Amino acid sequence: MSGNSKRVLSMTLHRKWFDAIAKGKKKKEYRDSKDYWLKRFFDPEGRLIKYDEVHFKNGYSPEAPFMRVEWLGMKKITVEGSEVCAIQLGNVLEILNWKGPAA
Repeated sequence: MSGNSKRVLSMTLHRKWFDAIAKGKKKKEYRDSKDYWLKRFFDPEGRLIKYDEVHFKNGYSPEAPFMRVEWLGMKKITVEGSEVCAIQLGNVLEILNWKGPAA
């Protein structure tokens, strides 16, 4: 990587989880330890890919709520007998098109 280019992981979230991260109450996001996600977290040699930011959207429209959050790392953990990828989140850097938590 050169210059000011950042490595970004993009994800969609349900409103409940988007709101919790935006309010600073949720500091980890979990994804199943499946090929789809493992290819995004590990390079072909099995090394963890380090991202700069995680970009979350709550929906797919151009006007959907959007948030930039610091990436602090990821590790595999076991939750209720299943292996998952736990993404550690840092500070919320920016929020767009969000009018606050759902009622």
